[in-house]
Amino acid sequence: MEGYSQVPYASLCGLAVVVAGWLAHCVYKWTNPACSTGRLPPGSMGLPLVGETFQFFKPSPSLDVPVFYKERLKRYGPVFKTSLVGQPVVVSMDAEVNRFIFQQEGKLFRSWYPDTTNNIFGKESIASYDGSFHKYIRSFASRLFGLESLRDVLLAEMDRNVTQSLAAWAAEPAIEVKDAVANMVFDLTAKKLIGFGPEKSRKLRKNFDAFFQGLVSFPLYFPGTTFYRCIQGRKNVQKVLKDLLKGRLSAPEKRHGDFLDEVVNELQSGRGVIDERFAVDLMAALLFASFATVSSSLTVAMKFLSGHPNVVESLKEEHEAILKKREDGRSGITWEEYKSMTFTTQVSNEIARVSNVAPGIFRKTLTDVQVKGYTIPAGWLVMISPMAVHLNPELFKDPLTFNPWRWQDESKKSTLLKNFMPFGGGIRLCVGAEFSRIQIALFLHTLVTKYRWKEIKGGEVQRVSEIVFPEGYHIQIIPREG
Repeated sequence: MEGYSQVPYASLCGLAVVVAGWLAHCVYKWTNPACSTGRLPPGSMGLPLVGETFQFFKPSPSLDVPVFYKERLKRYGPVFKTSLVGQPVVVSMDAEVNRFIFQQEGKLFRSWYPDTTNNIFGKESIASYDGSFHKYIRSFASRLFGLESLRDVLLAEMDRNVTQSLAAWAAEPAIEVKDAVANMVFDLTAKKLIGFGPEKSRKLRKNFDAFFQGLVSFPLYFPGTTFYRCIQGRKNVQKVLKDLLKGRLSAPEKRHGDFLDEVVNELQSGRGVIDERFAVDLMAALLFASFATVSSSLTVAMKFLSGHPNVVESLKEEHEAILKKREDGRSGITWEEYKSMTFTTQVSNEIARVSNVAPGIFRKTLTDVQVKGYTIPAGWLVMISPMAVHLNPELFKDPLTFNPWRWQDESKKSTLLKNFMPFGGGIRLCVGAEFSRIQIALFLHTLVTKYRWKEIKGGEVQRVSEIVFPEGYHIQIIPREG
């Protein structure tokens, strides 16, 4: 019996040694990824599978660069490696490297989005395609968000929408800024995209509220998690859009005067460029993108404007001068007036710089790429950090100071613009960039010429990775006398 009991014990010990050795080998491979040419950027891959995901998603109660970036910038420099949600990633906080990546789109890099993003917006969305198909879809989306549509159709409607919204807010004792602005923009885009009135629009928008939170959550799909709520909202949005598209396709001859008419025409054309699944994902992505960034940016803008009366006064002077130049008594903004808003553009740039709300921009290497003396292996991800560039004191003096006049110095302006990337860059520059700029300009025009405001509740601003979350900021809108 004694000899018999020692046999399995020895076997178990041997098995334990083998397993321990295998685990040690796996951990070593994880923490020391292979690089066939050159050397990898410095950095830590974190724990196996999890990597440094939880540190990356840790909220920061400030508009400043989060600790995740600051610590690694100090330790490794502006280009470092890490692992996020099981993927090896090289993070670039370097403006020069970022420009290089944008310039080499389709050559050394291709677009890539995390599974979290694909699950939220759908793998059939515009972000998932490259080359000629991407160009075609951008051209298709520009029928709504392109310059011609903005100038000839949307400008007047956006102006009326802002005027009506501010008048409604002035009738309330207080408004929560982010929610009110989100409703204002979503009402307009839902009408132009899918023909929804305010009642249907507000109901649909509730399903988008968890989308931003989902973008910066660990992708754990079970009840109670942020990601679960986000995906449930996506399912609800998909059902609404699928049912709407099905109804439109059953009577394609009936026109509604919205962007969905264009989608139906394309689906009915027989060209087979897009299908119904793609159409639904595209509509959901456009609806979300149209209001999510603007609502956060304008909320942060209102907080900054409340603390900078000199900026408000300069805005007021510029916009009252526009009103005085009018001779025909009309009330709406013209394209020429919009393009003449010099100081407003400076304010808009500063809002976008400080409150950059876009998640990090991801690309995937198509081959081994050499940057700054390091090698990024083929198949690795690269994350561009616009926020880290916008808040770099070497590029933007006193970066946390809200200073629209920094954009006025012609000797420095070109350098600032070269490092300014709130809407991405290269061939994937956000198709709705000008829409966002116009929305901010029209809002500021009506606000400073017709109203004043006072804070009721300060609210909180926090940053999770690249994304700004301003919540709970309440103000009272008060009509100006006369």
